[in-house]
Amino acid sequence: MNRPITKTKSAKSVTPGVSRNGLSRRGFLGASAAATGGLVVAFHIPLMGQAVAQTAASAAMPAEVNAWVVVKPDDSIIIRIARSEMGQGTLTGLSQLVAEELDANWAKVTAEYPTPGQNLARNRVWGNFGTGGSQGIRQSNEYVRKGGAAARMMLVQAAADEWKVPAAECSAASSVITHTPTGRTVTYGKVAEAAGKLTAPLPANVLLKDPKDWKIAGKRLARLDTVDKTTGAQIYGMDFKLPGMLNAAIKDCPVFGGKVKSFDAAAIAGRPGVKKVIKVGDTAVAVVADTWWAAKTALDVLPIEWDLGDNAKASSAAFALVLKAALDAPDAVVGNQAGDVKAAMAGAARKVEAVYSYPHQNHACMEAMNATARYTPQRCEVWVGTQNGEAVLAATSESSGLPQAQCEVYKLMLGGGFGRRGMTDYTRQAVALAKEMPGTPIKLIWSREEDMLHGKFHPVTQCKMTAGLDAQGNITAFQMRIAGQSILAQVAPQNIVNGKDPVAFQGLNPPSPEAQFTYSFPNLLIDHAMRNPNVPVGFWRGVNLNQNTIYVESFIDEIAHATNQDALALRRKLLVNTPKALAVLNAVADKGGWGKPAAPGVFRGLAQTHGFGSYVAACAEVSVSPEGVVKVHRIVAATDSGHAVNPQQIEAQVEGSFAYGLSAAFYGECTVKDGKMEQDNFSTYNAIRMNEMPAVEAIVMPSGGFWGGVGEPTIAVAAPAVLNAIFAATGKRIRDLPLKNHSLKRA
Repeated sequence: MNRPITKTKSAKSVTPGVSRNGLSRRGFLGASAAATGGLVVAFHIPLMGQAVAQTAASAAMPAEVNAWVVVKPDDSIIIRIARSEMGQGTLTGLSQLVAEELDANWAKVTAEYPTPGQNLARNRVWGNFGTGGSQGIRQSNEYVRKGGAAARMMLVQAAADEWKVPAAECSAASSVITHTPTGRTVTYGKVAEAAGKLTAPLPANVLLKDPKDWKIAGKRLARLDTVDKTTGAQIYGMDFKLPGMLNAAIKDCPVFGGKVKSFDAAAIAGRPGVKKVIKVGDTAVAVVADTWWAAKTALDVLPIEWDLGDNAKASSAAFALVLKAALDAPDAVVGNQAGDVKAAMAGAARKVEAVYSYPHQNHACMEAMNATARYTPQRCEVWVGTQNGEAVLAATSESSGLPQAQCEVYKLMLGGGFGRRGMTDYTRQAVALAKEMPGTPIKLIWSREEDMLHGKFHPVTQCKMTAGLDAQGNITAFQMRIAGQSILAQVAPQNIVNGKDPVAFQGLNPPSPEAQFTYSFPNLLIDHAMRNPNVPVGFWRGVNLNQNTIYVESFIDEIAHATNQDALALRRKLLVNTPKALAVLNAVADKGGWGKPAAPGVFRGLAQTHGFGSYVAACAEVSVSPEGVVKVHRIVAATDSGHAVNPQQIEAQVEGSFAYGLSAAFYGECTVKDGKMEQDNFSTYNAIRMNEMPAVEAIVMPSGGFWGGVGEPTIAVAAPAVLNAIFAATGKRIRDLPLKNHSLKRA
């Protein structure tokens, strides 16, 4: 059974609170969706805390036009989007692209997720469900646009068939089809059923609009998910309920790589609500109870003996020594090179050298990891907020022992992702628990401590950079050695080729459309000495572009200071072969007032990079008090993502990325002691507060011709722009983060 589960409405006026008929917001959402029908199959949505099946006869429901578009008799339009929404706006942006080519009435557009099981059954008609790497729009824009365009062609053809006229005489606009010679009109809803019965046009015959003709895409439209999130109607995994559902709390071995040695289930057997104590894999124990709090408090007092294993003495200090040694080790893999660095360094009149480092960091999503699973010997279903529904479907199949065709995953809205919800570990645990209690839905929720201690952390690295200069201060050689963890070595080792992790070189690669090194040096060598401590790592918003940009942009500033050059002027010289990078840099320098007097006590810093297909730059204004308190007053940011599907959304993403990037720069550090993470909650892993957030001025400057991402690139320029401004203010160069570990107090 195919069951799309999540609908997101276009923005409309909504009165908070209980509706006139006594339904709650979520109850009204469920009742409204059930009443409107409009899907070709049954589906589940949460209603008043329960899953309700919509089983209206298929004859009363309109046929879909194609996989992307369903049009109801009342002309309301459902657009199906496979990518996940986690606050970045992908659901709205992709819907805009489909609606644009559909020539839809945007006011009547809603969106829903298809399921991975449907995708499997329909030969992956919706393509890739993965949502990460700022790829949602840039990697699926063409085929979703063609989905909308094909649906429009089919609707027009259906109207032409009804009128017995050539389709070439008809046009479409705002969900209305017009026969130009006679002026006759018909709405999409009137011909949708007939359109769905037509043969879809061949892809080669589906032409897309020139972006200059866009009326919906490219516009500052309100997001489709804003109202439900504002009123509390939006359902997240933590909210989801099923009839007869039990709740589970889990505790994994605190030391990475450790195992469960024993536990005493009898010690909590008499506690109210406790149903079962279950060992999960080799490393964890869970308690299942009627409420999560009953499960959690019972788990807190459950006697567990751990086999801590070989990593019980591991520490961040020991990791740092390993990485430091690797900075000069011979076993490095080259990521980018030009000329002869060794010879150029030997002939240099002067050298500038610096060593930087970057710590482990946690995703720290506001919604802790959770998933609900129901298993029977015939079928396994999972309800979960995930960045990759297809990966969860595969994990569900593997964990349940059932074929994928007998499994299904219903995607829920994510309460934060940042890469963490691209992993399937918490889903596998939920399925394992459900398998122990067949027929009973089990909702697993990690405690905040579990979420913090058992994340998939940002990798730890160190970096040594050396610049060779001639007598005039020109850079003749640039050498960069990164020592540190490989994400791919853990999550996708098959992508490590000849010892090289390409992700380690984000923003440092030769010219490419993805993440290139934008500066030009006659002699260049960038390599990576892979060292993998036992801490589990994963993709973290911005991934390796973050620290790589900090390293490069801070060091470029160091060179400018050492050679008495203006930091902007030096960058302009080095960006001669990357005009788009120069353009965003010039834009922030101009709007940021570079070269003009700042307010008293305020200093500026610059940074730029290319990542996730986009060119970005930032100019930060910072002051540092005599007591050493840093205040970031303003950041001007420029983004060239090629195309801008929703400029307002891009601006919001820039602001959010700075909040994330500055949190990392000021506070983000996870340290290992005795084999386990020390930071177990927000009391020990802080985030930037509203009063610390600078004013953000976003410049959206799409130059056309390519599709870049916007959710992650600007994170990378937040920290280095601020660090360079701090140096301008204090003369102190911060080479290891976070800033909370440094005193900037004046002597």
